[in-house]
Amino acid sequence: MRTGALILVLALASTSNMCGLVKPRAAIANRKDVRASYNLISPGIKNSTTSDSAKIDFTTQIKPIFQARCQPCHFSGGVMYQRLPFDRPETIKTLGEKLFTRLKDENDRQIIRQFLAQ
Repeated sequence: MRTGALILVLALASTSNMCGLVKPRAAIANRKDVRASYNLISPGIKNSTTSDSAKIDFTTQIKPIFQARCQPCHFSGGVMYQRLPFDRPETIKTLGEKLFTRLKDENDRQIIRQFLAQ
């Protein structure tokens, strides 16, 4: 009988502790600054403070994406450089969204979509 009572008390104590852990997270989720920072890092959600009219620069924003993922072949000295040089904006504009077969990161895709829309 004592063992059953002890198990019941421990179960109730652990349940009340778990509820205490959940409440602060819910309170944090309601704060505006947390929601705003979540919108900045979540793909597909636009933040009202960022404007779509900002011009995307090829050399500082687009080229580093392709250098990180396509460096050996599509940049100077690479096997595919003659056919598809990714260090030129014309190539990226010509290929368009066909590039997304290799680029899986949604943030990179969004930047490239904005560049293509300009």
